Amino acid sequence: MIKAIIVDDEKHCADRIKLLLGKYTGTIALIGSYTTIGEAKGAIESMAPDVVFLDVHLNEDTGFDLLRQLKLINFEIIFTTAYDSYALDAFKFSALDYLLKPIHGEDFDITMARLKERTGLKDTSKKIEVLFHNFGNKISRLKKIVIPTLEGLTFINASEIVRCQSDGNCTDIFYGKGKRITATKTLKHFEEILGEDLFFRVHKSHFINMSCIDKYFKGKGGYVLMQDGAHIEVAVRRKEEFLRKLKDMD
Repeated sequence: MIKAIIVDDEKHCADRIKLLLGKYTGTIALIGSYTTIGEAKGAIESMAPDVVFLDVHLNEDTGFDLLRQLKLINFEIIFTTAYDSYALDAFKFSALDYLLKPIHGEDFDITMARLKERTGLKDTSKKIEVLFHNFGNKISRLKKIVIPTLEGLTFINASEIVRCQSDGNCTDIFYGKGKRITATKTLKHFEEILGEDLFFRVHKSHFINMSCIDKYFKGKGGYVLMQDGAHIEVAVRRKEEFLRKLKDMD
């Protein structure tokens, strides 16, 4: 049985989570609900929950203040937050779950499915480190990203990624100086979290860092020479948008 607690200073939000947890009584037991950092810290240390539904904003404090006070984070965290595009990006880059308020049942079910799929809690502290790093560096090129692999999690700077190449349900990520790692996520996943400020999908199988292009060769669609020596085809239907983006980066 998964032990859960709620940390939220808005009663109606906590009540919403309690209601949605009702259908999971066979697998998740709600063992407490708290409104302050002090209460939550004591409960976490004494009750050892498996998952914490953590509100980002708690009166004059934040959920991050609570996490900084804990000596050990060996539980899953599901953040609950109102819309904040920068905060959502930080969660995505850090591979941490979040629920957007007001919480919809379908989103909650998806999050619960992911929770039950996880086999261990040992990487949560590392994810939190990445989250704090990303919140402290608001320039997208400085953000760290969590890469899930068959061996575990790898943490790299997003700006180091030269290109991502689809490999079925996995993605080969080429970064740094000749480094390569296979992620257990689709190319679409990385397209969504990296966005297109710095990256661009030039082909159905290739998502590239525009700042890592050495040269563009003209043709029907043309192709690019990347810093790692790879020649990547530009799809004809993407050529116009690609050239426009390339020009904007000059």
